[in-house]
This record gives sequence, C-alpha cells and structure tokens, in this order.
Amino acid sequence: MTKRVVLITGCSSGIGLETALAFARAGDTTVATMRNLAKAERLSKRAAEEGLEIEVVQLDVTDDASVEAAIAEVEGRYDAIDVVVNNAGVGYDGAIETIDIDRARNVMEANLWGPVRVVRAALPAMRARGTGVIVNVGSISGRLPGMAFQGFYGASKHGVGVLSEALADEVEQFGVRVVCIEPGFFATEIVANADNDHDAGPYQAEHEWVKSFLEKNMESASGDPATVAAAIVAASDDPATPMHVVVGDDAVGFVALVDSLDSYEAWKPLSEQVITGVAGPRPT
Repeated sequence: MTKRVVLITGCSSGIGLETALAFARAGDTTVATMRNLAKAERLSKRAAEEGLEIEVVQLDVTDDASVEAAIAEVEGRYDAIDVVVNNAGVGYDGAIETIDIDRARNVMEANLWGPVRVVRAALPAMRARGTGVIVNVGSISGRLPGMAFQGFYGASKHGVGVLSEALADEVEQFGVRVVCIEPGFFATEIVANADNDHDAGPYQAEHEWVKSFLEKNMESASGDPATVAAAIVAASDDPATPMHVVVGDDAVGFVALVDSLDSYEAWKPLSEQVITGVAGPRPT
C-alpha cells in the first residue's frame, strides 16, 4: 500500500493517541496534532517504545489561525495530506438553562466548528489532487435522542453526522471520501477532562444523577480506544466503508434499539431505565 500523509487532531490521549500510533504502525507518515504540546509526552513515549516515527504539531481546532498554520505547515513539508482525522473534542455537560454560555459555546466550537475549520483548510489541496479521505469522529450520542444535561454535546455530535453526510455528497465528485466514526463508551479521559462540577441550580440533583451515570460508565468501560483507532484506519483504507461506522457493542445495541422505536416517548422510559441501572433511582 502507498505510504500516505495522515493528520489527526486531538492526539494527547485516548482515541487520538491510539489512532496516531495505529497509522504509524501501518507505515504512514503520521502527523499528530494537539492544542497543548506539553501533553505530547505520553504519545512520544509510546511511539519511542515501539520505534515509531510520529511528528507532533500544535493545532487548536477552536482557532482559525492555528488550524490554517498547521495545515499549511504540513502541506508545505509533504506537499499533500491524504487523510484527515477530525478527533479533537470536549465533553462539557450542563442544563440548557444554567450551563455557562461560554462552556456551551466551547462545546460547539471544538466538536462541530473544529472539524469544519480543519476540513476547510485541508480540502482545497485534496480537491485539486482529486483524492483524499476525511474521517470525522462523532459519537453514539449523535445517533440517539437527546439526553438531559448532554444537550450541547449531543447537538454537536448530531451536527458532525449531518455535516459529514452533506460534505460527502459535495466532495464525491472531486474524488474525496468522507466517513463518520461513531464510538460508544470507551476507556478515554473525555469525562474526567470535562471538569463538570458546577452549580446547575434547580437542576442540581438530576444533573448529579446523570453525571454519575456517565462517570460510572467511563470507569467501568472495558473498551480499548485502540479498537476505535483500528476502525478509523480501516475506514481510511477501504473505499467501500459506509458513511456511518458505529463502533462498540453498546453503540451497536443502542442504534438498533432506537431504530426499532417509533417515537421519542418510546425511548424516554428506556433511557431512564438504563441510567437508573447504573446510577441508581432518579432523584425525586
């Protein structure tokens, strides 16, 4: 297989880190980007242990200038970027009424507008060459009805799915392919990194209930982020990959369940049952 140039966002931990390692193992020229280069040590150590070459570049997906500079730097060095993986994101939660508006905006900036910035910067060269792959990392949250206190996160991931579909239709004529990877619960640090201990006002008790569900799910998650990384590499390799790729037994089960229901009202009690099974009875 021809050696490709691959750029991945959000590589300081979790899925992004494992994806960088997976592409490097496959022999691709791998550019791992992250907002804070001080967090590159873990990736660099893992790469050194395996004798892998991975270039680390600063890129903040919420900053236009940072995105444009990083893409220009990589294109200038290698002439082309063959595969872009939009993985960077945040997991802030909170009630629609009481979440700090700047945190809510940051969810959308990182999770939705971040991929848009990267695509807009990388796509012109792909289009000019008539080839390229864009892999957007969504979430099972983007395939499920909205969950309380996850409104902005869910909206951002629903948006990633819809934008991926629209983008795929737009760029197919230019030989560029788009895939949306949608993982379930995997052992990453997205919940721990979110710093969601804030006052939810009149929603505090239920916020703590849902937050406990998410935290316990992450603590017990046995899924290795390397599984998602493998799905990303496979999707970049195989032109027959479908637009939406659901990763994880839990995610597959939830999507099948939602597809079998005919209304939000049918989903709501099942959703509460799932949360109660992990976090205990709903606060009264």
